[in-house]
Amino acid sequence: MTDPTQALSFGVAAAEYDRFRPRYPRAALRWALDGRPAPARVVDLGAGTGILTRGVLELGHQVVPVEPDPGMRAQLAAATFGTAALAGSAESVPLPDGAADAVLVGQACHWFDREKAHPEIARVLRPGGTFAPVWNLRDERISWVAELTRIAHLGDNAASVVDRYTDFGPDFEPPEVGEFEHRTTLTPTEVIAMLHTRSYWLTATPSEQQRIDHELADLFRTHPDLADKQGVDLPYRTIVLRATRRT
Repeated sequence: MTDPTQALSFGVAAAEYDRFRPRYPRAALRWALDGRPAPARVVDLGAGTGILTRGVLELGHQVVPVEPDPGMRAQLAAATFGTAALAGSAESVPLPDGAADAVLVGQACHWFDREKAHPEIARVLRPGGTFAPVWNLRDERISWVAELTRIAHLGDNAASVVDRYTDFGPDFEPPEVGEFEHRTTLTPTEVIAMLHTRSYWLTATPSEQQRIDHELADLFRTHPDLADKQGVDLPYRTIVLRATRRT
């Protein structure tokens, strides 16, 4: 069951979240939208600070962000010219029936109450519309990335996402899976700052936060692929699950 403390923990770190969290590859977003020509009507559900919203806007689409955390909504408005998020959740979307050609979700699907969210998403979509959760997941086939995940309790990986979300309920066709690889370059200090925007770190005790930071510093200092490097190429696998709303 979703922990509401963790689910709404990000607002206090909204600016850092927006600065350090990875962007989504354009190819992944195009695939998520099933090649729809612009301008499609897209809902970004659990929009956070607008990272996915801005990516979809850059493709020429109309985007309505929906986000429950007021701190994240404020950062989205500050960072996304001419766009403000609606207050709402996956279980209660403040839009009429059939309002969207597509509903995208970036990094947030695991917070949803699926029994309530999937019918609500289907309600907002027009028949034949597209529902596509998207995840930027660290490529744990790289040894130091796997160690980073272990230290910081980062959770989801590509295999767990694909195994967990095998269907979106009777309103949707079975999902297709797309995978796209990319990298972001950060300093070791910036990687640690990015990990400070994760829900586990934000809700951990001060002693647990100190333990994580100490072990991360050791990793960057001692791992042969990282030692003495000023810039770190953090590899990602972007996983997209794309499903069509049944007519």
